[in-house]
Amino acid sequence: FRYCSHMPRIAFFDVDNTLTRGSTLYFLGKGMYERGFFTKRDIGAWVLANIRFRMTGTEKSEVIARFQKSATDFIAGHKVDEIRKIGEEIYTEFVSPSLWEGTMAIAQRHLNAGDEVWLVTASPQDFAELIAEKLGFTGALGTQAETKDGKYTGNLIGPLLHGKEKASAVIKLTNERKINIKECFAYSDSHNDLPLLNTVGHPNAINPDAKLRIISFSSGWPVHDFRRLRWVNRYIGPSVSRIAGFWAYLTARKK
Repeated sequence: FRYCSHMPRIAFFDVDNTLTRGSTLYFLGKGMYERGFFTKRDIGAWVLANIRFRMTGTEKSEVIARFQKSATDFIAGHKVDEIRKIGEEIYTEFVSPSLWEGTMAIAQRHLNAGDEVWLVTASPQDFAELIAEKLGFTGALGTQAETKDGKYTGNLIGPLLHGKEKASAVIKLTNERKINIKECFAYSDSHNDLPLLNTVGHPNAINPDAKLRIISFSSGWPVHDFRRLRWVNRYIGPSVSRIAGFWAYLTARKK
């Protein structure tokens, strides 16, 4: 990522399954449940909405609307400062251990090259900004939750940041900062982010779903799959170590 000072660039990263193994909204919901914020019935309904949203692979407005409501209901009525404090605990407990090292390495190379690194996610803006802050990234674009008198109302400011809305958000940001979006990068695991990937000049797939993998290969986009590397390290790595150890044992006996 060679950097030219007269050509500022931004690398946009999706979060769920791109930067982290799993859903940040799920981590937030689980952490709040464990702290007694709501019941098993509440978390069950929210998780079901989350699963439906992730598995449909559609842009149906009614599916997005159900997920949008579930994504804001669980913070409604809570103080912003309170959720921030819990968010920091949840980051340490769930998010940090789930980071894909390969994705982090790519992000760090961008930072080293002088690029800005922004997260782009359907998760709440405040939580996304917290993650970006902890990782030393430039900033984050997320779904904006409305607040009043220091508390979340349960309503959104604007739409859920998903699909075409991600593309609109990065176009707005690059226009405001007078950055050529065709010089920018984007990374995602999901075909739902095709509007985002098609907007930038350098789209990349990370841990892609089946549809995005096919599109990436046919379009010549770089594909980074850290799931395979993890499998190799987990299963083949220990086997190699055991074989090497046994060979050393046999060699020592011959002597």
